[in-house]
Amino acid sequence: MSDFLTHECGIALLRLKKPLQYYIDKYGTAFYGLNKMCLLMEKQHNRGQDGAGIANIKLDVSPGKRYISRKRSIDTKPIHHIFEDIMKRFSDLDADQLADAAFLQENFGFTGEVSLGHLRYGTYGKNDIENCHPFLRQNNWRTKNLVVAGNFNMTNVDELFNILIEIGQHPKKKSDTVTVLEKIGHYLDVENQTRFDALKAEGLNHQSISEKIADTLDLEGVLKSAAEGFDGGYAMCGILGHGDAFVLRDPNGIRPAYWYEDDEIVVATSERPVIQTAFNLTAEKVHEVKPGHALIIKRDGTTYMPRILDPAPRTACSFERIYFSRGNDVEIYKERKALGEKVVPKILEAIEHDLDNTVSGFIPNTAEVCYYGMIQGLDNVLNISKIARIKGLGSHPSDEDIEGIMNERLRMEKVAIKDAKLRTFITQDSSRDDLVAHVYDISYGSIRRGKDNLVVIDDSIVRGTTLKQSILGILDRLGPKLIVVASSAPQIRFPDCYGIDMAKLNDFIAFRAAVALLKDRGLEKVLSDTYEKCKAELMKPLAEMQNPVTAIYDPFTADEVSDKISELLTPEGMVADVKIIFQTIEGLHEACPNHTGDWYFTGNYPTPGGRRVVNRAFVNYIEGSDKRAY
Repeated sequence: MSDFLTHECGIALLRLKKPLQYYIDKYGTAFYGLNKMCLLMEKQHNRGQDGAGIANIKLDVSPGKRYISRKRSIDTKPIHHIFEDIMKRFSDLDADQLADAAFLQENFGFTGEVSLGHLRYGTYGKNDIENCHPFLRQNNWRTKNLVVAGNFNMTNVDELFNILIEIGQHPKKKSDTVTVLEKIGHYLDVENQTRFDALKAEGLNHQSISEKIADTLDLEGVLKSAAEGFDGGYAMCGILGHGDAFVLRDPNGIRPAYWYEDDEIVVATSERPVIQTAFNLTAEKVHEVKPGHALIIKRDGTTYMPRILDPAPRTACSFERIYFSRGNDVEIYKERKALGEKVVPKILEAIEHDLDNTVSGFIPNTAEVCYYGMIQGLDNVLNISKIARIKGLGSHPSDEDIEGIMNERLRMEKVAIKDAKLRTFITQDSSRDDLVAHVYDISYGSIRRGKDNLVVIDDSIVRGTTLKQSILGILDRLGPKLIVVASSAPQIRFPDCYGIDMAKLNDFIAFRAAVALLKDRGLEKVLSDTYEKCKAELMKPLAEMQNPVTAIYDPFTADEVSDKISELLTPEGMVADVKIIFQTIEGLHEACPNHTGDWYFTGNYPTPGGRRVVNRAFVNYIEGSDKRAY
């Protein structure tokens, strides 16, 4: 994606099922768990660079001893900063002390059996330490302590906030993270009190009651009560102070979560290949947390996965597959290749099937796998052409004629080079525009000037800012007669509200193109009618809201919108013609059959909160408000 776009966070939960001494004896280090957590987080650094955090809980600690440790960072290298700080605490210990689990757990933090890590890519709120997960809700009762971290956006924060007020709380902040933490915390308090009252009636003393609650606490029931009314995409993790832990996933499966268990560990992360790499596993051994279910890990190490919320149609986020997740997952790799191959018919149409005079490449590096699929598709077309032409040579073709046809090859070049060092400085929109034109450079001499077409594939095009301000002008220096930019994703037309930072309609080049077409054709009334309909929808109960914004696109074909996008994004002074083409919705679903969440392309939101967001976004656009829609 040539456009900068913040997106989902990353989670990592690790439970050591054996005592710490076991890992010292078997693996020769007391830091087996910390080392694995560091690896799990580093392998997901693509999911968050705004900050990171880790929490750790010891299972069996005497009263008066600290058993919860937490470290968060917004350093430029937050993961490195966190683990460097943790490991400094052990730098003065000798070999005997480092081999003594009892000594370490008695005297040092981050030596517990349960760890929760998080990587933050902020979609809302300032980038300060207080916005970094994990969040901690503290209490002197172990079973009332709660640590939470997640990859989520809630679309009904107002409703959740009001629920907290109705049950008597006084929340310190209106945010999805705080409301989620406090709602779970409330029902955790209720569960503790219910258990306490019942056990006290049996005649147990308070100390015995505390231990008994830790053994019998109904975490499943807590989550069922707390999750009622959640609207959004989420994969959230939590640890209770006595050692119970959970991973809860939304009923539509919008946000991803995977897990693995053996006799030594239970681990859960946002991405499957992360677990494979950390523990040297094949893909089939790593399982998906079922949508609407919670992976619950009891303090004795046993696991089960109950259903927490009623099932909903599976609409797992397709953007995960197109761009955000690591491409080394076995399924994602195949899907991204298929996305590249599915856009080939549009490419051939754009270049009028002239492969002899076409050079191809990819921008940016994340589009490389799609590029392989595109080349494979083009190669198949070329081979079919070769077969037909060889047959056309007659019954006695010459070796020279056959060889001439067989030697035809696709022309592939590294036409654009990204300056990775410069990219790290571009974090804010205000400063980004000044630098964006220098992010890419070109391979001079890779194109025959005035003769060749140039096709570059991008994984997705959201705003088109970098294309217009930088990429197209740079590619034009090579002298192609035609530049085709192919997006492996369809046109992004609607805001996201489930974890990707796409909250404003006017940010989308597809939306701006549709509005321009309406004005070109004298159809401005569609805008005013849609505005009135959106305001009417916002007056309805949340569950009844619909999405009237689809009417903006109804008068036009996808190709007409693409042509307008090409016009809007072509910089002044371009010599080459420019065509920007997009994946079809059908091609998307054929390539990613198990991830049908496509609301940013189609407007088909899986939850009522999403439909409210799109209505708010359109009202904001018409009223000239720069506010976010959620």
